[in-house]
Amino acid sequence: MDTGLKLDRGGVFVPEASHVGAASLGFDGLLSDYYWLLAVQLVGADEGRGELDRGTLARLIDVVTTLDPWVGHAYRFAAVWLTDTRESVLAANRLLRRGIAHHPDDWRNRHYLGFNHFFYLGDEAAAADLLEPVVGLPGSPRYIGALVAKLRQGSDGLENAAVFLNGLVASTSDPYTRAEYLKALDEIETERRARRLDQARGVYVELAGRDIDRVEDLLAGPTPVLQMLPAPHPHFPNFEWQISAETGEIVSSFYGTRYRPHEHEIDRERRERWQNARETGEI
Repeated sequence: MDTGLKLDRGGVFVPEASHVGAASLGFDGLLSDYYWLLAVQLVGADEGRGELDRGTLARLIDVVTTLDPWVGHAYRFAAVWLTDTRESVLAANRLLRRGIAHHPDDWRNRHYLGFNHFFYLGDEAAAADLLEPVVGLPGSPRYIGALVAKLRQGSDGLENAAVFLNGLVASTSDPYTRAEYLKALDEIETERRARRLDQARGVYVELAGRDIDRVEDLLAGPTPVLQMLPAPHPHFPNFEWQISAETGEIVSSFYGTRYRPHEHEIDRERRERWQNARETGEI
């Protein structure tokens, strides 16, 4: 069986998970460690270029956890890196369910699985069902019970996303992963500010009898609706609030679109194209 690492030649051979156990000759743990090393190297070789072969990564983690289903970190590694498409998320979910089956008292796999259902699949009921058994598990965060109640009530998805992300920030030890979650929290805070501007815009329309032409109109006139505008990003200066030509919404020039708690893949791709164009100076 060819199990050689081919990162330098642009690929990794991954055997079928259902067959690899029979070929391990009793060295399941050792072979699992080998494929785990390939998975880590595959992610490391991407070096932030955004070209990670997530299909190969999913197959590698499938092999790792088939050979050694009692391993812990591999399941959450999959949850972090398999999020680029719906298919990736579903692959991560299958792996997380395997992790739950072999680690029923570890709250973290359920937390990631619940997050995936809420954040990527938009299924709050499934997220609540997955999180409810977490309450009372050893080490589980105190906020889980309140989050389950909010999910059951169908409360504000924005705030639920913030609770989930803050929990992930607190539970991850990887600085790069934590940075990604913090970036998502920045986007949520920007959306909170945009919603406050939406409210001010509504007041302006009632008072002036017309809509704003630009966001700065909220500061103008004999009876300004606002005394000052909130910063368009929690940390980065030199950005501004704009009215989107596409949707008519108030948006931060840092993002170009509004935040959606359950963003469809096509919307995410559109936003990423816009961000890439801005970063390369095309717009």
